[in-house]
Amino acid sequence: MRLGIRLQLVLALGALFGLAFGPLFFAVSELTRAALRREREIHARAMGRVVAARLAEAQESRAPASLGPLLDAQLTSSSGLVGLALYGPDGQQLSRSGGEDGEALLPLRVRPGEEAVLRVTSRHGPALLVLVPGGQGSVLVAMRVDDQIGQGGTLLKLVGFYMVLVALALLVFVYFALTRLVVRPIDALSRAASRMVSGVRRLEPPASGAVELIELGHSLAAMTGRLLSNEEALQAKVDALEKATAELKAAQASLVRSERLASVGRLSAGLAHEVGNPLAALMGLQDLLLEGGLAPEEERDFLRRMRRETERIHRILRRLLDFSRPARSVGAEAEAPGRLAEAVDEVLELLRPQKKMREVVLTVEVSRELPPVVLGRESLAQVLLNLLENAADATGGKGRVTIQARQEGEVVRLTVEDDGPGIDPRVLPTLFEPFVSTKPVGEGTGLGLAVCRGLLEEVGGQIAAEAVTPGARFVVTLPVARG
Repeated sequence: MRLGIRLQLVLALGALFGLAFGPLFFAVSELTRAALRREREIHARAMGRVVAARLAEAQESRAPASLGPLLDAQLTSSSGLVGLALYGPDGQQLSRSGGEDGEALLPLRVRPGEEAVLRVTSRHGPALLVLVPGGQGSVLVAMRVDDQIGQGGTLLKLVGFYMVLVALALLVFVYFALTRLVVRPIDALSRAASRMVSGVRRLEPPASGAVELIELGHSLAAMTGRLLSNEEALQAKVDALEKATAELKAAQASLVRSERLASVGRLSAGLAHEVGNPLAALMGLQDLLLEGGLAPEEERDFLRRMRRETERIHRILRRLLDFSRPARSVGAEAEAPGRLAEAVDEVLELLRPQKKMREVVLTVEVSRELPPVVLGRESLAQVLLNLLENAADATGGKGRVTIQARQEGEVVRLTVEDDGPGIDPRVLPTLFEPFVSTKPVGEGTGLGLAVCRGLLEEVGGQIAAEAVTPGARFVVTLPVARG
């Protein structure tokens, strides 16, 4: 679970307070304990000197054996004492007084002539042994320090409670200050951004909070305004681009139409002689019928011949009319997928009667099992017609032209190869550009291959030219139609 900025900052500040107040509390605790220990030692030394002075006076007037009751009385009258012992000049214990715990702390022999303070531990807690030398020996005082430690512990608890209280108060203050100065303005910016996502066209920056956040809000508002302006400009450019694209498609359709009509003109010139032959035959047969004198079987035979020649002329003209009709307009329904074998048959039927194709050796290796391609029948015929006419022109009407097609994965690869003189290397890079032609002036428009490339690229296909020895090869790649 992710924490908000307030909780993260408060937790970080709490950790900072812990790092700051923890060592401080430890230092105060150690200083307090050291001060209490020092105070206990001073108190113990003072009490030991007082008791030693009294016992020294008593030693002058009493025997050592009679000092026991005096030690008991002194032990009873002094608070905090747990044991008293009197030692001779040689450090040997002469007399002592105290309970079982106190007597256990009193050694039988001490080093004479030295004042010392020892920290020991009894069954009831820590204690101090204070050795004070006197004129006729030394006095050892055993004192409890429990009360003083308890007072120091209470003081440390108060200091710790004060530190925790101050830290909590600061954290609460910081929490509310962050809420007002930072979190609320950020929430306002977030809500404004969400409104923009939902459709609001202008970002409203927060009016309160830290100066930096207010400036940030104004900067974001300016940035979003600039982005909206850029978006509107980009949309205007997209609209203009779409309009230009539509105009280009219309121009492309017009170019295809023009090239189609030019192809029809070239075909018509080549087919005029072929159409003239059946017309001459028809006229001759009609003359014979008009002269009369023919047997019924001869008349029927002449009529059958006239019907065949008429169908031949109709078929030729029908092909020309189908090929020359306008191309698809922009936005019209796409052509149905076409089959290469059918398009090859159609184009060859148009080209074979032409004079320039009669001595060309055509080799066709196109299987009828090939799948349909995305380019329609009419467009396929347009591409094949251009490529085959170019190949026939390149061979001078007396060469070899090979048409091959095979499937390679998701595409069909069609090649049209001739054994003519090939393509000038200087023309090859721009061969598919409009108005680029290798034919003499007046024999070509330079639009045929450009139209072919446009038709193929419109459906995701490609066309390329390759130099072979001898001749040239054109390679057409078309995606297989799905569904």
